Amino acid sequence: MRVGILSHSESWYYRELNRALTDRGHQTVLLDFHQLTASLCENDILFDGKFDGKQESSVNLLELDAILVRSMPAGSLEQVIWRMDLLSRLEAQGVQVLNKPKGLECAIDKYLTTARLQSAGLPVPPTIVCESTDQACEAFETLGGDVVVKPLFGSEGRGIIRMSDPDLAWRTFRTLEATASVLYLQKFIQHEGADIRGLILNGHLVGGMKRLAGNNFRTNISVDGTPTRYELTEHEEQLCLQAAATVGVEFAGVDLLYDCQSGQPYVLEVNGVPGWRALEQVNQINVADILVEELASRS
Repeated sequence: MRVGILSHSESWYYRELNRALTDRGHQTVLLDFHQLTASLCENDILFDGKFDGKQESSVNLLELDAILVRSMPAGSLEQVIWRMDLLSRLEAQGVQVLNKPKGLECAIDKYLTTARLQSAGLPVPPTIVCESTDQACEAFETLGGDVVVKPLFGSEGRGIIRMSDPDLAWRTFRTLEATASVLYLQKFIQHEGADIRGLILNGHLVGGMKRLAGNNFRTNISVDGTPTRYELTEHEEQLCLQAAATVGVEFAGVDLLYDCQSGQPYVLEVNGVPGWRALEQVNQINVADILVEELASRS
């Protein structure tokens, strides 16, 4: 196989995938969204060969067997839509894309993800999304005066704020409104200081871990969370599998959070570009090898 990896050269995940692919005799091409060009005249999608300032040979992505999406850089709405359009066109032309564009579109949009999960009957935290400060202040009170405000697009716990002070909430909402941001509010779930991550691939659980919060309420490893091995219960595994299937992602990290007062588990997030470094360490597995074997079995 000849596999393109949308990532960056310093990424540990790129290096691991590159190793796993080349060890099995496959060819890899490192790709960058910013350096892609689509031509409807020649019917091609080209990577111009420039990466980190270095010139390499150009690549027609339509000639690849598969593309692994390991990066979704921040960008304007136009740029995000354009990238999804490119991935959809590649998929339509027979290139295997993991994760599929439609699934990625849903997974990177917190509102769409939460709405689909709720419609499928999966438990999600009480959530209100709006655009104005007045609406957000009403939502703040409706959600009990203790909320988590999240960016609509974002990952690894970045940009997430917990607020229980009405004045601070009003100032935050005003600032977000002034920057034309969507105001995404969720009721803060009183939890034990840990959440559960299940890593899903093609309808199967690869492994699980519990992430213990560090110096704040967030459990993300990137913001001082501590991983420990955890074996999901059958119910937790089913929640993760159903959540990934509902969003439409084959390779996903699904986060569960328990309300320590009611004992209710909530599906907190479905990550369509999941990290696995901590999970594989505590489970003593190699996720890149598992992922490449799955990819090769489809070719």
